[in-house]
Amino acid sequence: MVAVTAMVPAARPTAPRRDRLVAAVALAFSLAVSRLPLRWQIAAIRLLRGLPYARLNRLEALYAAVLAVIPSWWPGRIACMEISLATVLASALTGRQARWVLDARFLPDAAHAWAEVPEGAIGRDVGDAVDRPWISVLSVP
Repeated sequence: MVAVTAMVPAARPTAPRRDRLVAAVALAFSLAVSRLPLRWQIAAIRLLRGLPYARLNRLEALYAAVLAVIPSWWPGRIACMEISLATVLASALTGRQARWVLDARFLPDAAHAWAEVPEGAIGRDVGDAVDRPWISVLSVP
């Protein structure tokens, strides 16, 4: 008897239609802004300073919506930096702010980005951060 292994693709997260619409606009803007120099991206995010902070559960919902609208046909990079920026922008489109955090670590060298509010963070990689902690490089706004 021959064993057959079937590869099943991971299910894409789902989100309410309104959240997906906001996330799609934010992701499109994030991909456009990611072509600009980092200092211009930071300046754009700093414009959101006056908004009140989003709740953690709302930020989690927007993060899931951004993950749900990522197109499979996109030829370029859509990784943690673009996803976290889109999450922060989606939060701003709903009248709230979140911090965009860029971190780095050594051995091996790595960089990571996520969104956070005072209640907690979303998109943060904590799997192996115990022995190789992230060093905060930038938190905007």
